[in-house]
Amino acid sequence: MKGILTSNQASDAALVGGKAASLAALAGAGFSPPPFFVVIPGADLEAGALEGRLAGLGPGPYAVRSSAIGEDGAGLSHAGQFLSELNVPASKVAAAIARVAKSGLSAGVENYRTLHGSEAAGREINVIVQQMIEPQAAGVAFSADPVSGRRDRMLISAVAGLADQLVSGEVDGEDWVLNDHDKAVRRPVGSASRLTDAQDVAALVRWAETHFGHPQDIEWAIDEAGLHILQSRPITTSLRPRPNVGGLPRVLDNSNIVESYPGLVSPLTYSFAVHVYARVYRAFVRLLGIREDDLRANAAVFDNMLGRVDGRVYYNLVNWYRALAMLPGFSLNRGYMETMMGVSQPLPPEIVNAIAPPAPTLWRKIRDGLRLSRAGLGLLVQAILLGRTRRRFMARLDRALGSNLDLNTAALDALAREYRTIEADLLDRWDAPLINDFLCMIGFGASRNLLIRWLGDDGVALHNQVMIGQGDIISAEPAQRIVEMAGMIRVAGLAERFAEEGTDVFAEVSGLSVAFDAYLDRFGDRCVQELKLESVPLSDNPAPLLAAILAQVRAPQRAEAQAKPIDWRATFPKRPVRRLLARGIVGWAKSRVRDRENLRFERTRIFGHARRVFLAMGRELNAYGLLDQPRDVFFLTVGEVLGAVEGSALTSDLAGLARMRRAEQDDASARPDPPERIILDGPAAEPASSVEPEPPDGAAGKGVGCSAGSVTAIARVITDPATQTLQPGEILVARHTDPGWIALFAAAGAIVVERGSLLSHSAIVARELGIPCVVGLKDATRWVQDGETISVDGATGEVVRQDAVNPAARENGGEAVEQDD
Repeated sequence: MKGILTSNQASDAALVGGKAASLAALAGAGFSPPPFFVVIPGADLEAGALEGRLAGLGPGPYAVRSSAIGEDGAGLSHAGQFLSELNVPASKVAAAIARVAKSGLSAGVENYRTLHGSEAAGREINVIVQQMIEPQAAGVAFSADPVSGRRDRMLISAVAGLADQLVSGEVDGEDWVLNDHDKAVRRPVGSASRLTDAQDVAALVRWAETHFGHPQDIEWAIDEAGLHILQSRPITTSLRPRPNVGGLPRVLDNSNIVESYPGLVSPLTYSFAVHVYARVYRAFVRLLGIREDDLRANAAVFDNMLGRVDGRVYYNLVNWYRALAMLPGFSLNRGYMETMMGVSQPLPPEIVNAIAPPAPTLWRKIRDGLRLSRAGLGLLVQAILLGRTRRRFMARLDRALGSNLDLNTAALDALAREYRTIEADLLDRWDAPLINDFLCMIGFGASRNLLIRWLGDDGVALHNQVMIGQGDIISAEPAQRIVEMAGMIRVAGLAERFAEEGTDVFAEVSGLSVAFDAYLDRFGDRCVQELKLESVPLSDNPAPLLAAILAQVRAPQRAEAQAKPIDWRATFPKRPVRRLLARGIVGWAKSRVRDRENLRFERTRIFGHARRVFLAMGRELNAYGLLDQPRDVFFLTVGEVLGAVEGSALTSDLAGLARMRRAEQDDASARPDPPERIILDGPAAEPASSVEPEPPDGAAGKGVGCSAGSVTAIARVITDPATQTLQPGEILVARHTDPGWIALFAAAGAIVVERGSLLSHSAIVARELGIPCVVGLKDATRWVQDGETISVDGATGEVVRQDAVNPAARENGGEAVEQDD
């Protein structure tokens, strides 16, 4: 038919218009858009001939669209200027072609062309007739961000059914944002559009960009046959080049820090933690002999040890490696650091290679050897003097915390001075915990590796066995005191009354009130999420302690964990040198683990004192009318609080700041946690991915075994230890734990934690209490069903969902509990 071109004849944009030429190019490149033909102005539309053309496209209905000269070009898109008609039956296609062709004569099109200085030849337009599909989901996709112009982001919008209302702006689509690797940076929560994975669409728009050599805006649809491209045109907004940061990407990882700072963290806590890490680790490398010139050159490293994404705290992992690379022996210490920090995966090799010192020349080998010798000698001296360093640190700590200042009545100036004392006397002189932590990192990793090298898998079990029964580890003391108080109540026969009356029965049990008050005096700063300044400690709310005592009253009495004697002679029967070395280094590492946990408790005391000081400041700022309520102080930073007192504040509207940040936190609380690891090539202020990883499949999962023993019992998934309880002998399953969970530990038959490392609090305390423990089982709280029966092997790290293996087991109520130490 004269004036009608098939898809393989429509390649000349000057003749058929940009849209038709683009479709022809897509068809020729193998994209397989729905079949179409093009009607050019003046075409002879004989009814019989048109029916034949339509039959060649396949059964209707059809889409009738414009393809003007210059439409969908790189300069002007003419988007929304011309008429399009959808779901047109064969009998009405001719009339639809006429209407679409004449839409080029409208006043709106004339104004558009005049506004943009376009002098397109002719006013009638080409018309595309294309087979319609019946999509389940459809939408548009941009291979670059059409708003910001960023080349490292693509945007996909999706709706259920046809995309015409989305394109016209009548409805909002579900927006997906993907990065350079087609991974979702942001995705909608739920999906009414039925688009559950945008990667296929991302690959399609990326393919279109590659083919045309320019960022593309495509329309797409998914029907029963799969994904289709409906059209493709250049993005007409200004585009920035792909970011080239000229350095390393930022790798944010919260594998282990989530144990200290889980969930949402207030601005005050985060700013305090950043301040602490910067001061403490700068002081640490100085202790090991790093020169002041090197410290100044790496100031940004120490000032950015942490990151905050959507209210959650992360390690800025690249800077941790950079700080470690300042010390000799990077390749060895790197592995020990990863063990201590509990990172689930190391940095990519290309990043590590960029951080690591260059391949040594002969002179560099000599120089590095001297540096290593100097640092090693310094570390040896510090190890020898560790006892004295620890005593002096404790003396400074006691002096700082023994202040005579009455926080209940102190004025703002006095409170600011009190905080500055904490900085000067403790944070700037954090020597004992740092030295011990570094020695613990090296000793624990080296001793474990040594036993594995000499004994294989038996070395892991032996290492775990040695770490049990420290005796004087303070983190086990709360559980022991809870057991003692529960025993007093049980012996007095007041279990039922205690459940109903609480502390009212204390007067009837000799010594119980004294024991309870002593607990609060000793561990009053301990609570769930105790390092978050906004957390409420036991001293202010002892309810969790009472609940723990009650749970222990009802629990069957359990023998105190005892370390089994190690038969070193039998372990190394013919290797006396190995026996001596293994026993010495493992015993020394055991002491460093004990001291690490004990010194972490002292950190809790310092943070508790800082909490009380800041709360007192909040009280005073509220009294001056600068805050709506005292606890709003947690929505300010340390610098903002002190600035309001000392005169360096940038704004006097502290209440407004607090309100804004409270609203931000409320918004963040409604979103799921970002992933464990985030890699950022551009600004760190970019939205983080909120994609939840899929839980493990199957009946068995494997984490890191860190406290031997096998238990089969009912699993209890705990997300909020303040409101949820654990029946005696049940298996505690949690995303992460901290010292505030100790009350639940006391009743648990075993512990399974998503996060953590061999040196995390849950692992250390579980070993001390003799409770089988597995850490690092990804997504355990979603994989394990609350109330089902599971088996935990604390030596191998294996966890088995018995109900998935044998569904009949659940019908028995999971009453059988087996434990084999």
